[in-house]
Amino acid sequence: MNKLALFDCDGTMVDSQANICASMDQAFVAHGLTPPDHHQTRRIVGLSLQEAVRKLLPGEDDKLVAAVTQSYRDGFFAMREQGAVQEPLYDGLLGLIDRLDSDGWMLGVATGKSDRGLNHVLETHGLKDRFVTLQTADRHPSKPHPAMVELAISEAGAAAETTAMIGDTSFDMEMGVNAAVRPIGVDWGYHDSHELLTAGAQIVAETMDELYEALNQ
Repeated sequence: MNKLALFDCDGTMVDSQANICASMDQAFVAHGLTPPDHHQTRRIVGLSLQEAVRKLLPGEDDKLVAAVTQSYRDGFFAMREQGAVQEPLYDGLLGLIDRLDSDGWMLGVATGKSDRGLNHVLETHGLKDRFVTLQTADRHPSKPHPAMVELAISEAGAAAETTAMIGDTSFDMEMGVNAAVRPIGVDWGYHDSHELLTAGAQIVAETMDELYEALNQ
């Protein structure tokens, strides 16, 4: 069976918090709502968009949640069209990908982004051809449901016991647990290390080198 390293995107591969916070702010303002604190917004990164908005608007009706969700999408698209979306790769990611590729790992992505959003990241950084499986919120239930991981395993010719889910949030770790794969956390994203460990992370890497070593344990 192939070995599969499955990466989350936002907060794991790229630092996209500025874009996410700005888009959420404008979506709330568009509906006369007070924008959430940016710490709250970072807390929901990784969930499917509508589920994320629902968590930021507890108790509100589905119609308002759907409207704010659409405003977020429209605002983010406008930012991208204007060239205002900045999603830099975390330092050392390209080197890690090269090392894993040389070692024979299959690589994939499982993200709460849309297909369009993920494609933009991969094309911007020249990574489109480095991954054998791409799973997004457009085709799956929100994390921590295991559907993304399960389809990725199938597409990569891997097995649960040869797969690692790498992410920066408790949602990623819970999804890994639910899919019976190895949950490996990273500490440079949007949830604290203790939250990742509580959610099931076997280890939380502080550097790309530590992540490489964790994958090969």
